[in-house]
Amino acid sequence: MGKSKNIEAAEGVSYRRVRSALRAMPQVLWNLLLISLGSALCVLGINGILLPRQFLSGGFTGLALIIHYLSPALSVGLIYFALNVPVFIVGWKYVGRRFFLYSLAGTIIFSSILVVFRVDLPVYDPLLSALLAGIIIGIGSGVILKSLGSAGGADILSVIFLKLFSVRLGSTVLAFNGMVLVAAAVIFSLERALYTLIYLYVTAHMVNLVVTGLSQRKAVYIISPAWREIGQGIMGEINRGVTIIRGEGGFTGKEEHILYTVITFRELARLKRMVRDRDPNAFLVVTDTLEVMGSRVGNQPHW
Repeated sequence: MGKSKNIEAAEGVSYRRVRSALRAMPQVLWNLLLISLGSALCVLGINGILLPRQFLSGGFTGLALIIHYLSPALSVGLIYFALNVPVFIVGWKYVGRRFFLYSLAGTIIFSSILVVFRVDLPVYDPLLSALLAGIIIGIGSGVILKSLGSAGGADILSVIFLKLFSVRLGSTVLAFNGMVLVAAAVIFSLERALYTLIYLYVTAHMVNLVVTGLSQRKAVYIISPAWREIGQGIMGEINRGVTIIRGEGGFTGKEEHILYTVITFRELARLKRMVRDRDPNAFLVVTDTLEVMGSRVGNQPHW
């Protein structure tokens, strides 16, 4: 009797695990699709523009390109994969399992497409080539970052440095890109390094546009005698929370009520109209946010 109960319990656990895995499958496929699509766009920019124009890039891709230019017999895709192997071996201990596995898949996908996909985009002006490469690769990188993983390289290295030495993620990427640019200027030419700098600048802006886009959060401060009505409008019409901060006018010494709220970019015009309807003379300040955590208006990246 006891044995049959144990068997039934084991079968129940197995059934729940299978059901959980099936439920997660669409999300897994969606993330792999994002990684694949983003990798294809990045490879289009690398093999279609950077390689034919002898440009460089940032991160591990830039290091792989330097090695390829010095030893043309070596494939960029294989070099990139080889550079990532020791990083993933070390990263297993410091990187979250989900991010690690998606990034491992992303590295394999990215390296494979680099090896297989060959194209030469007919843009020959160096400046236009740098701009177009930045747009294409920036969009591709942004699409990859919209997933729960990455394409490996400096992303994994940044997390390792953060855990080991408390170095900020952006600082590691900036330092690595700086070393690649200095190497490009010394080994090749200053002109090529400058074109690479233009390409990296455009790439960074395109990544920000794809990752945040119209979903970027805005922090809004409102000072008005009609603060109560405006606060109710924010909660009722905009459907956002609001914090009331008690303050004092520096010149008048009069007590003021400052409303503070965080909204999306798309809600900003509606908020301003609502405030104007209730008090045309309201003092309103809108600022950009770097990062917002929270279930309602949070825009923290998945990684």
